[in-house]
Amino acid sequence: MRLRQRLENLPVGRKLLAALLVLLAAVMLVANLAFISAAYWITQQSMAPQALHTLGRLIASPTLSKEALHSSASAEALLKRLDDYAPLRAAIIYDSNGNSLAQLQRGEKLQLPQQLSQLQNWRETAFRTNLLVDLPHPSGRPGALLLVASSELPGAFYTGTLTASLVILAFSVLLWLLVARQIKRLVTKPIRRLEELSRQVTREENYALRANRGNQDEIGSLADAFNTMLMRMEAREQQLKRARDDAQQAFDQAQSLAEETRHSNRKLELEVQVRSKIEKKLTGFQNYLNSIIDSMPSALIALDEQLYVTQWNQEASALSGTRLEEALSQPIFLAFPPLKPFLAQLKRTAEQHRVEKIERVTWHKDEEPHHYALTFYPLVGGAGRGVVIRIDDITQRLALEEMMVQSEKMLSVGGLAAGMAHEINNPLGAILHNVQNIRRRLSPGLEKNVEQAEQAGVSLEAIEHYMEAREIPRLLDGIQQAGQRAAKIVSHMLSFSRRSDRQLSPCDLPALIDQALEIAGNDFDLTDSFDFKKLEIVRQYDPLLGPVAGTANELEQVLLNLLKNAAQAIHQRDEDTEPGRIILRTRQAGNWAEVQVEDNGTGMSEAVRKRIFEPFFTTKEVGQGTGLGLAVSYFIITNNHKGQMEVHSTPGQGTCFTLRLPLASLPDHTGL
Repeated sequence: MRLRQRLENLPVGRKLLAALLVLLAAVMLVANLAFISAAYWITQQSMAPQALHTLGRLIASPTLSKEALHSSASAEALLKRLDDYAPLRAAIIYDSNGNSLAQLQRGEKLQLPQQLSQLQNWRETAFRTNLLVDLPHPSGRPGALLLVASSELPGAFYTGTLTASLVILAFSVLLWLLVARQIKRLVTKPIRRLEELSRQVTREENYALRANRGNQDEIGSLADAFNTMLMRMEAREQQLKRARDDAQQAFDQAQSLAEETRHSNRKLELEVQVRSKIEKKLTGFQNYLNSIIDSMPSALIALDEQLYVTQWNQEASALSGTRLEEALSQPIFLAFPPLKPFLAQLKRTAEQHRVEKIERVTWHKDEEPHHYALTFYPLVGGAGRGVVIRIDDITQRLALEEMMVQSEKMLSVGGLAAGMAHEINNPLGAILHNVQNIRRRLSPGLEKNVEQAEQAGVSLEAIEHYMEAREIPRLLDGIQQAGQRAAKIVSHMLSFSRRSDRQLSPCDLPALIDQALEIAGNDFDLTDSFDFKKLEIVRQYDPLLGPVAGTANELEQVLLNLLKNAAQAIHQRDEDTEPGRIILRTRQAGNWAEVQVEDNGTGMSEAVRKRIFEPFFTTKEVGQGTGLGLAVSYFIITNNHKGQMEVHSTPGQGTCFTLRLPLASLPDHTGL
């Protein structure tokens, strides 16, 4: 960098001389290299092959060739005669069979082929000029002579080349000196004269001086331009003198007007004070209005006729993530990108002056979906036309509406359950009563049974033996157990249909889960097309979790329902890529005890998940489900136990039901 700066700071003449010197040096270098290369090529391509051919013809004469092929000694003696021949680097004589008789080496020994058959391969890698000559023999096949030329040039070649280079160098130096003298006369001196003239003008401030144009070149044009500049500067100086006189006159006039201005300023000061007070009041009122707008729970955005933001409250910043400073004077689709699909409604509101409403849109806030209602109001006033956007968060309202709908559905199901329970109780009572009567009338302890058996000619012992052989008592036990279970379900339906006073007791969740698993393993494999016992059951119980307040049989009913649904979802998978698995978890979450039932079944879509707790809603085939299992379970958890029940599902991956039961201390009686 220092060398470059020095070169750039050199005078113009020296820069030209340096460039010329570099050019001449390059030309001389290229000329010398071309001369040496041409001489070397001519020597190698013309002189060496010609010398080898002459020498080959001489040795190939019948006399010398017969002598050379006579013996190894004669061949070696013949080659020694060629030792003083400068262009020759090496030579070798082959006999009639192609074997080496003798060879001559000058300087560093070369690797010559010892057999004539190896000559072709050797020539492919050799870079020296060589010649193969046949040596005739009168009594048999001819021999051969291989001559290898020397690549070294004679000393006269280098002497001549050096002399020519020195002559070219001397001529180049003389030419450079001549050109340098002309550059100094034609370029450097005129530039220095202009430099001296400019310094004289600066020193004396005499703009009447002029430069001598000289030659009709760029330097002459520069002298003309310099003279033109001096002429304009001279004229400008005269204008400045006149302007100074005019300024003095104007100054005198300004003094006379200054007094008048003082009187006007006093009046303006009073007016400014009044306006300042008004502006303070307006600013305070504007800040008050902004505070009111920022305090509103809804996002408020004002737009002009071109849909550029003019007003932006804090709720709009929180919802969009765009600060007030960044949103003002920006197009609405840049300041609030989610409003871009509604540009048509915004334009229609601004142009047609009518209110536009969008009942529900869903945006994500804090990585959770939120629902919003949009209202577009036309703005007409002295400031021009525009649009006011109001964005209301309706997520909680929709959730409350959904809960109210769910509650109404559960109340209707409760009335239906009460009616069904009363209708089922009558035939169920008859079934249990008849099973009891059958057992009594088969008992040998009653005399009436023995008397009737004797009249029929049958003994009660034979009847009892037949029944044992056909397992009829076991069938009667099954009927009675099923009837009792049905009675228990009817009882649950009645409790589902009406609020009653029941006593909650401490329940151990792991014990209830294990009991539900045992019942599921004994029941579902017999009644359904899958084997519950083949599923992998993973238990993840929290040992520190205490008991919860609840009704054991109701919680057991809920767990049985969830286990059955999980097993059916696993069975409905198209491909068994992994074994069926149900994970059961218990843990404490604040004041709640959580129970999770997770499976790796088919999962469910978002539309099904939203309706999963609705009464009579089912995804099963006709005749395989009533749609009341999860609805009753939801009622038992939320109404009877004041808990929570929710579901998370991913299609194709599985479903997870979460039950939350309060961990509060148990009162003596809880009214439900």
